[in-house]
Order: sequence, then C-alpha cells, then structure tokens
Amino acid sequence: MKPIAITLSQIDYVIATAEAGSTAAAARNLAVSQPSVSLAIAKVEAHLGRPLFARAAGLGVEPTAFGHLKLGEFRKLQAQAQQVLDAAEARHEVLDLGVFSTLGPRYAPSLVRMFQQAHPGAQVRLHEGNLDALTAWLDSGRIDVALIYDFGLPSSVQVTPLANVRPYGLVPGHHRLAGRAAVTMAELLADPLILMNLPHSRGYFLTLAQMHGVTPEIAYETGSVEMLRSMVANGMGVGLLATEIPHDTAYDGGALAAIALSGDLAPHRIALARSQRLKPGALADAFCRHAASYFAE
Repeated sequence: MKPIAITLSQIDYVIATAEAGSTAAAARNLAVSQPSVSLAIAKVEAHLGRPLFARAAGLGVEPTAFGHLKLGEFRKLQAQAQQVLDAAEARHEVLDLGVFSTLGPRYAPSLVRMFQQAHPGAQVRLHEGNLDALTAWLDSGRIDVALIYDFGLPSSVQVTPLANVRPYGLVPGHHRLAGRAAVTMAELLADPLILMNLPHSRGYFLTLAQMHGVTPEIAYETGSVEMLRSMVANGMGVGLLATEIPHDTAYDGGALAAIALSGDLAPHRIALARSQRLKPGALADAFCRHAASYFAE
C-alpha cells in the first residue's frame, strides 16, 4: 500500500491556521514554532498542487475557495482520527447537530432525547446559529446535519423536507383581535409590528405582508422569539411567527393570543440540511431517519 503523504499533525496545523487567521496565532495556540506551521502548510499545498490560503502582508491569511473545500474534508478526517485513536471515546459515536436558533427550543431537546434513547452510545453536540452560520458550518464540516428552515438553501446543501408550518399572528391577551379565530394580514398589521430580524426570517415576514398589500409600521426588531413574545404581551406591538409555541404566556407571565392568518400564505418549511460534498456518516443517516419519523408522527 502506498504510504500517506500528509501527516495528521500537518492537517492539525492547517486547521489551526484557518481558525486562528494567521500562522503566528496558530503556532501560539498549538505551542509550536511558527516555521513549523508554515512548513506544514507548504508541504500540504505542494502535495495538493494548489494554495490553501491567500496571504496578505500584515493581514494574516484567509482560506482560498479550494482551501474552504479541503478544510471541510480535513475536519472530517481529523474527527474520524480522534475517534479511532481516543480510547476513552472508542465506544461513543458523536453527531454534531446544527439547529436554527428559533427552531431549537421548540424541537431540538425532545428530538435529541428520543434519538439518544434509541442510540444509547451516541453523543450529540448542539451548535445553534442562524441560516448563514449553519450553511457555512455544513460546508466546512463543523456540523454533520442541521435542523433548519428551508429559505432557498444553496446548491451545496442537500435538503430533506420534514414539515410545513403556517405563519400566524400574535397579539396581547387583552387585544381587540384576541378572540378571533382568524384575521387578515391587514387587520393584524393595523398595529405596529415587532419583527424577527434574523437573516432570511426578516425578509420572509416582510414579503408575506407585502404580498397582502400591507407595508407594516415596524415598532421594534429582535432576533429572539421569546423577546418578541414578551414585547407583544406587554402591548408594544403585534407579532408574526412560524415556530409553534404551545403556551399562551410570555417569560414575564404576560398573556398572549395566537391567531390564524387567513388568505394564501407561503409556509415555513422545516427541513434537515446536509453537505452535498462531504461523505455522510452512519450516525447522521440514523438521525435523519429518526427526525423524519419524529415529524411524521
């Protein structure tokens, strides 16, 4: 068998440089000399025949497009090597699960608990983030799979639909619309709107309003579902949400009323996302089957 041309230490040095932003910072983090890091990168680049980093005097280094591609593969290889060589982890498989921040509290804990009951040897590490962060982590190999909203994800991501959820309105418990079974978008947005301002979520809710001929007055913006719910409960505006929350009080005890929206509304699609480029693992495959069954039930 032909010997492997690149060592695990060299791969460690490449990954450390990408994460630290310079060979000097990587060397400090690894407690080695800077020439050792630079030499390792040069050997890996020479073997691959293409640069992994773009270098600028005084500005550190930045992975090239090819570098981003190889870093994802290197991180997978590093994780596999650690599992193979770490005796303490020999009987434990690890799944790195990304979770969209507004979906996480609603679905992730029960989903992970039930999965670990079915796979007692599995360890799940959670990584919360917005859509842009999660897709970047998938491409880099930092996470294996993401529980996410499908807002037109990039072609590098494989999407498995799980469920469609219909957006709804949220008003204070004492609001004039609180007893209604359903309202139009125009009726809801006669009041100022508290808007979710996460990437893509913000545009989605504003587009929904505009499709119904409404340009909302925005009272406040927040990236937190519970902050939005508390602000609505305190009469600071009305809300638009897609994540189903099965209780009618906010964190501070204020009363809330969720109201269905009438008319044609583009749904939020809950989905699993995985990298098209990186080879899937058996544990990630098992989690995807579990999640599909979970949402189907």
